[in-house]
Amino acid sequence: MVKWGVLGTANIAKGCTIPGMKKADNCELYAIAGRNEDKVKAYKEEFGFAKSYVGYEKLLEDPDVRAVYIPLPNHLHKEWVLRALRAGKHVLCEKPLALNAEDAAEMFEAAKENGVILMEAYAYLHTPYIEALKKEIKDGSIGDVDYVETAFLTQGYTDDIRLYKEMGGGAVFDLGCYCTTMILSLIGSEPDLVMGRAEFNEYGADAFTAVMMKFKNGVRAAFNVGMIFEPGSDARWDRLYIHGSKGFIESKVEYNESGELSYTVVSDGIRTEKKVTAGHNYMLEVEQLGRCIENGEKQHVTPEFSVRNAKLLDTILEQIGYRCPHTVNMTRSARL
Repeated sequence: MVKWGVLGTANIAKGCTIPGMKKADNCELYAIAGRNEDKVKAYKEEFGFAKSYVGYEKLLEDPDVRAVYIPLPNHLHKEWVLRALRAGKHVLCEKPLALNAEDAAEMFEAAKENGVILMEAYAYLHTPYIEALKKEIKDGSIGDVDYVETAFLTQGYTDDIRLYKEMGGGAVFDLGCYCTTMILSLIGSEPDLVMGRAEFNEYGADAFTAVMMKFKNGVRAAFNVGMIFEPGSDARWDRLYIHGSKGFIESKVEYNESGELSYTVVSDGIRTEKKVTAGHNYMLEVEQLGRCIENGEKQHVTPEFSVRNAKLLDTILEQIGYRCPHTVNMTRSARL
C-alpha cells in the first residue's frame, strides 16, 4: 500500500481522483491538505483521510506521505510539483503538467535528481479502450492510418479558474491537451505542420480553438475544443474518428468514460460494433503509479510523452496567439 497525500481540494479531486483512489487496491488515502480549514475538514470526514493539514507545506513535511496527487490550478503546478519532488515524494500531477515544454522538462529532471517518479495525470490513457484502439491500428484493421480527428466540447463556465489566461485557463489547456495526447498516442510521428485559430473570451483565454496538423509520416490530424455550450448546462460532445486505407474507426466515447464502451470499425465495407469494458480510469491511473513505485513498472504516461505533448501545445498556443506570463518560452516551429 502506498500512502498518498492530496495537495488541494479541487473539484476534480473530489469528483474523480479521490473516488478512484478509494477503489485502488494499492492506495491508502492518508492525508489531505488545503488552504481552507472548513474544506479540509469536510474532505477528511467524507473520504476518510487519516490526517488533514491546513497548508500545503505541512503535508510535504509528513515523512509518511510517499506519493502526492496535485490537482491545483494550472499556473501553480510547477511550484508545487518541484516542492513535492524535492521533498522526496512521488508525484501525480493533473494535466497539463506544465504551461510550456521547458518547464515540463525541468520538472522531470527534478524528479530524476531526487530519485522519485513524476507522472502527468491523463487518466483516460490508462483505460483498455485506448489499448483496444491501438491494437486495431497495429493489427491493420483499417489499413494504413492517414487521418485522425477528435473533438472535446463542453458547457460554458461562470466564475471558474479555467476562464482566466493568467491562471493557465482556456480551451487548449483544459480540453485540447486531451486531443493532442490522443492524436500522439495513435500516430507514431512528429508534427511537421501545425495551424490553429481561436476565439478568445473577455479574460484573454481561448474559448473555442480549431487546429489542423500534418505529421512527418504523412498522416493528417485535426481537433476542435471549446467551452461554448450554455453556462450551467451539462452539455458535452466528444468525438474520435480514425481513417485508414481500408476503412475507419468511429467513436463517441467521452474522454475518461468508464464502463462498457463501444466503437465502430468499418473495414472493406464491413461494419463491426466493438465493445470494451473499462474500469474507473482514475483508479487505474493511481494503481499504475503505485506499481511503478513498488515494482518498477514503466509509466503509461512517460516523461518523454509528456514533453512531446507539451511541445505540441507550445506550437498550438503560438499559432493561436495565446499569451500569459507562464507561456513565454513557446517554440516557434509552426509554419503556415
